[in-house]
Amino acid sequence: QGQLAEAGGGSVQPGQSLRLACAAAGGIMDDNYAVKWFRQAPGKEREGVSCMSSLKGSATYADSVQGRFTMARFHNMAYLQMNNLKPEDTGVYYCATEADGNCQSHEYDYWGQGTQVTVSS
Repeated sequence: QGQLAEAGGGSVQPGQSLRLACAAAGGIMDDNYAVKWFRQAPGKEREGVSCMSSLKGSATYADSVQGRFTMARFHNMAYLQMNNLKPEDTGVYYCATEADGNCQSHEYDYWGQGTQVTVSS
C-alpha cells in the first residue's frame, strides 16, 4: 500500500522560511506521476500551491506564492521551499500524487496526512 508523508511544518514569523518534504513509499510517486502541493487554511477551501507533472517537468505555482516558493522533486521525494512567509500562508500543507501526470486533475490518487504551517508575529 502506498503512502505519502509530509514533514517540515512549524511556526515561524513573517519573512522567515520553511522547507516541507514529502516522502513516498510503495511506488506512488513514480517519475511520470504528477506531484502537487496543496494547502488549506481554517475556514477556507483547499487550494493548489505548486505542481510538477513529472520528475523532469517544470514546476507551476499559484500566483499567491510565485517568486517566494520553489518546488523540487527527486525520485520518491518532493520538497517545497517557502521563503518570505506571510501570515496568509498559514494552513495545513498536503502533498498528493496523480498517476496520469495531470497537474490540472481534480482528483488526486494519494494524499499525505498534512503538516501545519503557521506564520505569525
